[in-house]
Parts: sequence; structure tokens; C-alpha cells
Amino acid sequence: MKTKDSAALISVTDKSGLEKLAEAFVRAGIGILGSSGTKKYLEDRGIECQEISSYTGSPEILDGRVKTLHPKIHGGILADRGNRDHVKTLLESGIRPIDYVVVNLYPFEEKYRTESLSTEEMVEFIDIGGIALIRAAAKNFAHVTVVTDPGQYDAVIAEMDRGGTTSPEMRTCFASQAFALTATYDAAIHQFFRSLVPPEPLPERLPIGLVKVADARYGENPHQHGGLYRTAADSAFLKMVQHQGKELSFNNYLDIAGGFNLARDLGRNCVGIVKHTNPCGAGWCGEVTASFRRALACDPTSAFGGIVSVNGTVTEVLARELMQIFFEVVIARGYEQVAIAAFAKRKNLRVVTIPDRYWDEDTAMMTAVLLENVVLYQDRDSGFPELDELKQVTERAPSDGEIESLRMGWKTVKHVKSNAIVIADRQGTVGIGAGQMSRVDSARIATRKAFDAKLSLAGTAAASDAFFPFPDGVTELAKAGVTAIIQPGGSVRDQDVINAANETNLAMLFTGRRHFRHL
Repeated sequence: MKTKDSAALISVTDKSGLEKLAEAFVRAGIGILGSSGTKKYLEDRGIECQEISSYTGSPEILDGRVKTLHPKIHGGILADRGNRDHVKTLLESGIRPIDYVVVNLYPFEEKYRTESLSTEEMVEFIDIGGIALIRAAAKNFAHVTVVTDPGQYDAVIAEMDRGGTTSPEMRTCFASQAFALTATYDAAIHQFFRSLVPPEPLPERLPIGLVKVADARYGENPHQHGGLYRTAADSAFLKMVQHQGKELSFNNYLDIAGGFNLARDLGRNCVGIVKHTNPCGAGWCGEVTASFRRALACDPTSAFGGIVSVNGTVTEVLARELMQIFFEVVIARGYEQVAIAAFAKRKNLRVVTIPDRYWDEDTAMMTAVLLENVVLYQDRDSGFPELDELKQVTERAPSDGEIESLRMGWKTVKHVKSNAIVIADRQGTVGIGAGQMSRVDSARIATRKAFDAKLSLAGTAAASDAFFPFPDGVTELAKAGVTAIIQPGGSVRDQDVINAANETNLAMLFTGRRHFRHL
């Protein structure tokens, strides 16, 4: 039941496209109620608008915290036009039906993500009246059109010009989008408040609001859709700059995350090469070109079509070497200008910068996986405190050189899918065995990879992401030339494993902490 005196309520900070929308309301004979800023904007353009406080008879109070929380506003929005008692109440109370609600929210998410404001300042960006208007209008979608984004204006104008009002389908669609907006907005506020209190490893409630940042080229496969979504918190992916190349695919994003986390853990001027989220080589030679050469030498076959992650600045020399092989993506702290110019000859190569601060601090908080409408959640496997409390369990202690190789191998194995074995020396990885159902098979693959790459295994160190359940893995590595092993320990057969190491004069360290990676 549409009444002649119906109104559109407008309260927006983003006024782009607003004049066209307001003119459509005028053409349809719909009066406009607006906040003080909206009233001035429209009247400056010759469009009549009644200020909300004039209509309600209640001035804005508490520095604008209260202006739309009034029965004449919410009654006009929430009334069921098909309910005679509701319509009677409107008429008796002098309340105009509000058929359109056009609202922007205070930019809480933007302020939280991009500015360092005090708690008191952030609280002022929590929208109360706007959220209430949106929820009320979306609840009454059978009669009210809720418009929350300037990108929706053209569709509203087209339907109004065509039929004088909006369709039920549009109102339903916009109500769905409105509740998605309020849900993500509230999730952002929760995330902010969660940052103010001691962390809960597993909170009872975990609202995660996700907003699309970019469409991916496609999902894991071309027939699937994919996209990058953000929470309210800051992220390296939000500040990532793509200088050239094709649009990033779902798999590219996964590999960028894997490569970035690997090279960040390894340290400055280290290089990792990742394929299908698994490292296929890493180098830590103290200079980026030497580190890349060493990472590539570990498994040049698997590196083809992978991504290269450089924890440093890509020089012209390194850029020219990278262009000799097909890589999907190169990510780095930065690039010499001549390196960027050199990459231009490979138009499809994606060249990406992640700013310095994200390499220097670990900002990620959690890992969450959606499984059939439930979320599997864990906090992040962050840092290596165990490297400060290593326990020697064999008769022979590792040499200084072996300790250096063990530590870097341990940092690398964290990023390899379990069961994982990484064999390393003082300059980089020698062989990597990933994702096998038995640890001895991973050990065999790691040694075979080294053999295929013609890298010497003599005097190398091996890292295992979890304990050796049997001595066979240790025996396999010792036969190949490995002289030191780092592993968590914790097996019921630990002593058998230690005995096998002693029999072959291996040095072995226990960390007491494992780094399984299944995701």
C-alpha cells in the first residue's frame, strides 16, 4: 500500500552520483528527508530536501550521535504497508512512510585499516544510527528499498523511471547486500576490540567479515571462480603492488603467500622458489643473485612455472637471470628501475612488490579453512622460539657449520607440506622431500632430488618437520652423506632413532616443537 506522502531518507557521506538519484525521486513524486549535510548538498543543486530534525521535531544531540533514532523515522521505515493497523498508526501519528533508505556508514573499517587512531577516536567512527536504518529498511524489504552503495544508484533510477518504483527482486537483492554490509561492519568492530584485550587462542565466537578486494583470473581450475577477500585488519596482500603481467589467479595468490612466508622466515637477501605452495629450492648466500642461483640449483625442473620470492631488492643482473626461465610471478621487497625495465620484455610475467614493513614483521593472526559450511580455525604457526632451546641427544655434537645448516633447514621445512624432509648446507637447500605418507619416502625423495641436481650430500644437514617414527629415515639420510639432523623428537621409538644416529656418527638435535603443514 503506497501512500502519496511517501519519502526517501538520505544520509550519506559519499555523495558521488547522489544528484541523479535525488532527481529520480523528484520525478517519481517522492519527498526527500536528509541529514544536515545532505540537505545542504541537494539544495545547493536546486533539489528540495527537508532536514530530518525539522521533520521529527527533535534536534540532533550529543554531537550528532543521535539524529535518526526516532519513532517518526523508524516507524516510517518498519511499518507493514499491508497491515491496516500499521497504516492507521502512521496516519494518527503524522508519520510519513519511508520507502527508500539511502545510507553510507561511517568509515570505521577504512580508519582501522589505514590510520593509527586512539581508541577514543576509533569509537567515534562506530556508526549506530546508520546501522539501525539499514537493518530496519532491509527487514522491511517487502516495502522498502535499502540503498547502501553509490554503485546501486543507476539500477534504482532505471527501475523507478520504468515503473515508478523498484521491483521485489531488487529490494530482496539489496536487502541481502545490506545485511552482508552490516555483518562485515560489525565484524570489523569486533576485530578492533579484540586487538585491545589479551588474545584468546580459541574465542567462543569468531565473526569474520570479508570484503572482496579483487577478482582472481579463475579458481584452482579455469571452470571455478576465485577472488581475494580482506578482513578489516591490515595485510601484505592489500599493499601488494603489481607492476606488470597478467591478472593474478587463485593459485598465484596461494603461491605468493607461500613464497612470501618462506623468504620472510629465512631472512634478508634470501630467495625461495615455490611451486604449488611447496618450496622447491631456497638460498641464503647473503646476496640476492647468489641466493637465487642456489635456490634454482636445488631443483631446476620443478622451478619451471613456479614463483620466486626475493627478500631483498631485485637487481638488473638478477632480473636478467630470472628471465631465462619461465616463472609465473616474482615478488620482492623492491626492484632497481633497470630491473623493472628489463622485465617489460616478458609482458605476461607478474612482477609484484610487497613493502618492507611486511617482510620485517609477522602480522598474520590465524589460519581458517571453510569445510562444508563450518570453519576449521587455528592461530598462526609463528616464529622459531625452539631454536633457542635446542637439545643435543647424540654422542656427537654438531659443528658450527652444521648448526648453521640445521637452523636454516629447520626454517625451510616449516613451509614444506608434511611429511617433509629438507636437506641443506650453509648456502641453501640441497634436496626437498614433500607431502609423502611416510617419512622415509620423503627422505628418499630429498636425497634423489639432490642426486638429480648433482649437488653433493656429503656433510649436509637434514631437517624433519615432525619426529622420525622409525630409524629407517635416519639410516637412509646417513647412507646418502647427511651428517646432522634436526627434528622435534617425541616418538615412542626416539631411543631407537638416536641409536641409529650414533651408529653412523650423526649429530642430532631435538627441538621439542614440530611444524606440520597440511594447508
